[in-house]
This record gives sequence, C-alpha cells and structure tokens, in this order.
Amino acid sequence: MRLERLAFFLVGAALLLLIACQREDRRFREAPPSAGVVNTIQVSDLHPGGQQIAAPPVPNSYEESAYAVSEGKRLFSEFNCVGCHSNGGGGIGPPLMDNQWIYGGEPANIFASIMEGRPNGMPAWRGRIPEDQGWEIVAYVRSLSGQLAKDVAPGRSDHMSGKKPEANTPRETPTGITGAPTHQ
Repeated sequence: MRLERLAFFLVGAALLLLIACQREDRRFREAPPSAGVVNTIQVSDLHPGGQQIAAPPVPNSYEESAYAVSEGKRLFSEFNCVGCHSNGGGGIGPPLMDNQWIYGGEPANIFASIMEGRPNGMPAWRGRIPEDQGWEIVAYVRSLSGQLAKDVAPGRSDHMSGKKPEANTPRETPTGITGAPTHQ
C-alpha cells in the first residue's frame, strides 16, 4: 500500500514536471523590417507642396542582439566596406564614428544607403546581399558611433585599441617640484 502511494506520487510528480517544462524559444534570425517601409524614409527637408510627411520609425531588431552586431562586423569586413570607410574612421568614404551623417543616422537611412547606394562612390548592394545581412551591417555601423547599448556593441579589434579614456583612469597625485609639499 505504501509502495503504491510512492509510485502514484512519483508518477504525479513526473507528469507535473512534463507539463511545467517549456522549451525556450530561441530566435537566431529575426525577420528584417519591411523594405516597403524603408522606401518611405525621407533624407531631406524638401517636400512637394511644402507639407512634411510623417515618416514611420523603422526599428532594427538586430541592434538588440550582440550576435547580429558581431555578424555585421564580420560582413563589414568581408564585403570590403573597410576599403572605403576604414574601420569607421573614414578614408575614401565618410567616417562612421561621429554623429554627422549626410543621409541620416536612423537605421532605415543607413539601410537605404547600403541597399540603394549613394552618389559619388557608394555602390548599391540590393540583389547582392540578403536584407537580413544588410540590417546586421546597419547594426554594426550604428555601433561604431556609439548609438547602441554597450552590452551589444562589439569591442574594437586589438590592433585598434588605445588607452582608456582619462575619465576611467585612476586619479594620480602629482609629486616632485610642482606636486606634494616638501617638509623642511
């Protein structure tokens, strides 16, 4: 009788565990924003009729994934974006590490620049790279100018790392002639 209760309890506990356990839902590939929405992005203040058209915001879900930003960094190098933009510092192409963007710094603006190209040298990549890879590059490019959270943005390559910002270094007290007072 006691053994039957124990078996009944164990079977009940096993059923409860099976029902309570839920497999984690992992999404490695987010669906990119619609290209139709991106085509409505305005890059200048000039409008026909003088009326400004409200542009819908286009969030880039890839900017919340460290994996996607890291993939964007890899693709940025693989597609030779480094050849014109260096590693974000500029060269033949404009620098990407500041907040002065000719065609706008919103994700949709950068995506449009990548896919449609721009006059004077930026080639169009539409049809050559899938849209999801374009959005990963957008996420990486925005990370170069510090527009992403620090826990998502990739670190700089070792050969590019410099000294820590002065605000992050420990305070030193001057010594010698101009420093600490001398005891006489």
